[in-house]
Amino acid sequence: MNWYEKLNEYFPVEEMKSKEHMEMLLKEKSDVYHKDEGEYHVMMYAEFDSFIFIDYVYVSPKARGKGIGHQLLEKLKQRGKPIILEVEPVDYEDTDTEKRLKFYQREGFKHAQSIGYTRRSLATNEVNTMEILYWSPEEESEEAIYEKMKKLYEQIHTYKDEELYGESYQPVDEVLKFERDRGSDLFSDLKK
Repeated sequence: MNWYEKLNEYFPVEEMKSKEHMEMLLKEKSDVYHKDEGEYHVMMYAEFDSFIFIDYVYVSPKARGKGIGHQLLEKLKQRGKPIILEVEPVDYEDTDTEKRLKFYQREGFKHAQSIGYTRRSLATNEVNTMEILYWSPEEESEEAIYEKMKKLYEQIHTYKDEELYGESYQPVDEVLKFERDRGSDLFSDLKK
């Protein structure tokens, strides 16, 4: 199974970029967009001057619990920049969402409670709400994380969207909202 098939099997269709989109990013934005691949993992990420965005992380079910995810994150943390990622809200019917959140919480990630992120999937036309998690070596504000999210949305998620998908994704100001006191902390909802 190639790297894209592994990601496609693990992530919901509404969260997936097309293979063409990712290959185009790897080729045309090779200074920013990267693939870290091994026998038991695939990680797609974008590294900008002031932050890193993890687009996808897959660890094979055979290798879970062996520290691969921790090692991948540690390698990125060594660069000393904030790390941002998007996660699905907890779905208690899907235990993977809860395990994933607990993993990121153990790794020191915070939930950006002020950032709302909702976009329509071009693949399914469904509205998809995601939560933003971040790790910061210098206690970055959520407002600063929000500004970084806007940049990555425009440079990674919507890169050549019309050419690739036949239509444009929604503009950034429809997708991302910054609202103080938006809601409860995602981590506090986890079962102890």
